[in-house]
Amino acid sequence: MLGYYILIGIIALVSFAVSAKLKSKFEHYSHVHLRNGLSGAEIAQKMLQDNGIYDVRVISTPGRLTDHYNPSDKTVNLSEAVYNQRNAAAAAVAAHEVGHAVQHATAYSMLKMRSALVPVVNATSGLSQWLVIGGLILGAASGLGWGYYIAIIGLVFMAFATLFSFITLPVEYDASNRALAWLRSKNMVTQQEYAGAEDSLKWAARTYVVAAIGAVASLLYWALQVFGGRSRD
Repeated sequence: MLGYYILIGIIALVSFAVSAKLKSKFEHYSHVHLRNGLSGAEIAQKMLQDNGIYDVRVISTPGRLTDHYNPSDKTVNLSEAVYNQRNAAAAAVAAHEVGHAVQHATAYSMLKMRSALVPVVNATSGLSQWLVIGGLILGAASGLGWGYYIAIIGLVFMAFATLFSFITLPVEYDASNRALAWLRSKNMVTQQEYAGAEDSLKWAARTYVVAAIGAVASLLYWALQVFGGRSRD
């Protein structure tokens, strides 16, 4: 267990560093005001219209960095700062979330896969580690009885969460690419504003990379605990 806690500690530190850098970048680029004077909400609405999407609403949601697209009710949810502000950071986030709406409207395959996994991950992620630990306590590493099968079920549940993390990567990067392409092609931002939007989205994407690495590291660690003892027998 010590090795696991060390691993989780390292990943947590990296995640904290990336998140802190992301917040710093968004704070910095929130002071780069848009020449066109549009708010995040107006940016989002215009990008939707330019992509022929008229059944998606842009709404304000409480909190900071709580921005997301909800495919179930077709809403682009922008945090209060992004919704109202008129700067490079707000433009980047608003366009990125609309990028997800465009993915949805065009039936982007990776988004469909991620959406299909959501209910599975929601149902299994909270149980996975407890099943593996319970299985190990019952003798899974030695291949004893039900303990082994319980641990395997836990690993399968954990694998779903890991797969979800990796499918999320192309979904997020694609949304950012769509956002940046639109901002540039429609001359929505100046060169300086574009650089800020691009840098902001780059650091946002890195949080998902860290999460994916953490998920696969955790899966491999617990798999070694379950199968390692059997291989030594």
